[in-house]
Amino acid sequence: MKIAQIAPLIESVPPQRYGGTERIVSYLTEELVGQGHAVTLFASGDSSTSAELVPCAPSALRLNPTVRDALPYLMVMLDRVRRRAPEFDLLHFHVDYLHYPLFRDLAAQTLTTQHGRLDLPDLAILSAAFPEFPLVSISDHQRLPCPERNWVRTVYHGLPQDLYPFSPAAARGYLAFLGRICPEKRADLAIEIACRTGWPLKIAAKVDPVDQSYFEEVVRPLLRHPLIEFIGEIGERDKAAFLGDAAALLFPIDWPEPFGLVMIEAMACGTPVIAFRRGSVPEILEEGLTGYMVDDIEGAVAAVHRLDRLDRAVIRRRFEQRFTARRTAEDYLAVYHALARVGEIQHAAAMMAPTVTGVTAARDQLESVTAA
Repeated sequence: MKIAQIAPLIESVPPQRYGGTERIVSYLTEELVGQGHAVTLFASGDSSTSAELVPCAPSALRLNPTVRDALPYLMVMLDRVRRRAPEFDLLHFHVDYLHYPLFRDLAAQTLTTQHGRLDLPDLAILSAAFPEFPLVSISDHQRLPCPERNWVRTVYHGLPQDLYPFSPAAARGYLAFLGRICPEKRADLAIEIACRTGWPLKIAAKVDPVDQSYFEEVVRPLLRHPLIEFIGEIGERDKAAFLGDAAALLFPIDWPEPFGLVMIEAMACGTPVIAFRRGSVPEILEEGLTGYMVDDIEGAVAAVHRLDRLDRAVIRRRFEQRFTARRTAEDYLAVYHALARVGEIQHAAAMMAPTVTGVTAARDQLESVTAA
């Protein structure tokens, strides 16, 4: 197939440091190219890919100090995609809903993965205004606030199988927190859990400007504790050792997490996850197998003391069975082919009266993908 992947421009693909969506776009793009598909990636100019790269900004916008507003760059990118749209069988968007007005007449040629939270009240207007766009969720829980939207499938994220080496033992015996310092990720709760267990905690996380006050007022005072080490933002090359050497990843979220990429990054290393039972967590973790789901700090403290009951080899094996980039690409390809078949039937219907058999076959194919 000829596929366009349209990425955000905030980070490069893959990101130099933090960046979940761009990382997934990279893994998916490389897997599709490896399977023989012709992929064109619309992304920042400092991206690295084996696909055809169409640079839509000189570099990742977050790391460019001269950039004050990302929207002009995104508009230029969407215009470039629109001009080249006839070249592709499918346009796969990862930019939330920005493309809707420009691609309404091509909606049947598009697929949009929703990467963020969907429980914000202002988003409700999208369901009624743009019902024709086929959507993919990254967890079943993510779509609960808006079940009426045009969902075609849930596709879980996946990582290249050999990206992170398996660590059969926690070499340094600490708890890990990886991600962003923000109120919904609750680094402060991770610190409290570590202090109450007596285990050291290493925090590798970035602080966005919007969260600077939370960091200064809530988190920084807690970093004085001798058990706590704040490392700061780390890149891909440092994650394997950071997660692999940890006894467990703490994931004490306080929001409806759409997926939680760091959970499967830890699992790839064989490292168990202790997570609050919110958002996608019950879909990603397997209780007592790949980690523990808890409802409060007391439950997390108790879970730390049960880590020796978990088998790191089993955790790695479950990652390989459920969360590889190959599986993600295969799931997306099933959707791509189903949408292409529906598009062919719709095109034929515009040219002549469609046969009932043809229309039914196309609808059945899409419904089978949706149910998978």
